[in-house]
Amino acid sequence: MNEENAQPPRTRHRPPAAEEGAGPTALALRRVAIDTYRENVAYLHRDCPVYRAEGFQALSKVEVCANGQRILATLNVVDDESIVGCRELGVSEDAFAQLGVADGHPASVSQAEPPGSIPALHRKINGERLDRDDFRAIVRDIAEHRYSKIELTAFVVASNQGELDREEVYFLTDAMVETGRRLDWHERLVVDKHCIGGIPGNRTSMLVVPIVAAHGMLCPKTSSRAITSPAGTADTMEVLATVELPFERLGEIVREHRGCLAWGGTARLSPADDVLISVERPLSIDSPGQMVASILSKKTAAGSTHLLLDIPVGPTAKVRSMPEAQRLRKLFQYVASRLNLVLDVVITDGRQPVGYGIGPALEARDVMRVLECDPRAPNDLRQKALRLAGRMLEFDPDVRGGDGFAIARDILDSGRAAAKMDAIIRAQGARGFDHNAPPLGRLSFEVFAAESGVVTGIDNLQIARIARFAGAPKIAGAGVDLMCKLGESVVAGEPLYRVHAGYPADLEFAREASARATGFTLGTADELPHVFVEF
Repeated sequence: MNEENAQPPRTRHRPPAAEEGAGPTALALRRVAIDTYRENVAYLHRDCPVYRAEGFQALSKVEVCANGQRILATLNVVDDESIVGCRELGVSEDAFAQLGVADGHPASVSQAEPPGSIPALHRKINGERLDRDDFRAIVRDIAEHRYSKIELTAFVVASNQGELDREEVYFLTDAMVETGRRLDWHERLVVDKHCIGGIPGNRTSMLVVPIVAAHGMLCPKTSSRAITSPAGTADTMEVLATVELPFERLGEIVREHRGCLAWGGTARLSPADDVLISVERPLSIDSPGQMVASILSKKTAAGSTHLLLDIPVGPTAKVRSMPEAQRLRKLFQYVASRLNLVLDVVITDGRQPVGYGIGPALEARDVMRVLECDPRAPNDLRQKALRLAGRMLEFDPDVRGGDGFAIARDILDSGRAAAKMDAIIRAQGARGFDHNAPPLGRLSFEVFAAESGVVTGIDNLQIARIARFAGAPKIAGAGVDLMCKLGESVVAGEPLYRVHAGYPADLEFAREASARATGFTLGTADELPHVFVEF
């Protein structure tokens, strides 16, 4: 595995004393234990002589230097010496980690130059089309933390309202790849699988990876943590094994076992994407162009040569109609072809959650039951994972088209996938999870059907919301355990699902949310929503 590093951040020339944080204006660096989520923040006391002499303003961009390291940060001004003293320079958790020095180390702070890409940003705000160089300049400044949250928001909103054309989406994606690490596994076939999200319990990656790795294909799966969902793949895998590992160790695991399931935060792949997400999520903006750029930049930077993309369609999924899914598929295919990435897009059933469990421990239970061919395993999770794995196996030129599903089923039913998953778990650091007695939240309640009928609708968004109110993913054992699915008949008073929580307050939040709306719709069989998908 090799990597190509992007160009180093642009810096202004300074005299050595300022570079090392020495000299009469040096301040003592102080770690301020505040998680500012993807934003470097610096803190100066209002009575600090450097603050007064430099004419700083709150929320302005500053450059912090310590031990030869430089970062850009947003300035906050404080009046409480218990936070930052008059001769100290405070920095947030992320910023402190980037500087890599100890508390009290000499540091300096100065005004930062305004981002050079601001004129291009203004043109995008005015609705103009940007070229490749414009996007490169903007993305470079974003990756180097030169943009304030206000400027980031302006770019995200302008790109969403103006609807980037397909060429602009390619320019944005390519620029995002260039700003970070890019891996080369020195293999002609490096496969990955990704879902655009929005479907609770959809933990197919944790089944697909061991199946394709057992076949011998290289599948280095780095996944994200949940931001607005009850669990991400990394959160669920963390119930089984350590997911935060040094990047060099991950490389060793992939080479030895042909796959991994780890958190991607240590890889520094497409770092501008992580910054943009910190703005997109709170605004609930997930435009097609930004979604394509986010996913394909990460996969290309990770060294993938072949990608299987899952687009679920349903009334409460991210994509609500087949025409919308087809448009999104074409955009993904266009950009992937420009990046020389082989892409297979499948449109799947997104009418309801996948599996029974929603929340890290509950989802891990479902995954392990499928791997071990437990009769209690959710069949919909098993079938979807097999179909996805089958499509991925057909990337192998030695596998004939249409044979992938049978090969995947044989790998799963023979126990080879379970053995591969066990090897990956042990290599990453096993947590001793027992799916027969998962560590669920000690508090629980059940939600019952108010009337008899057929389950004709399950609201993905509401069920996910209830699981999050219960404490997922922060509390691994919290979440929702479904007891019935679409098309099943229930009688009045029969439980629809059970909610698990670790704390009384979380339990009450979830109880109140489910009382407002259970997330289930009951009716007659002919009212079931139909969706035309590939499987």
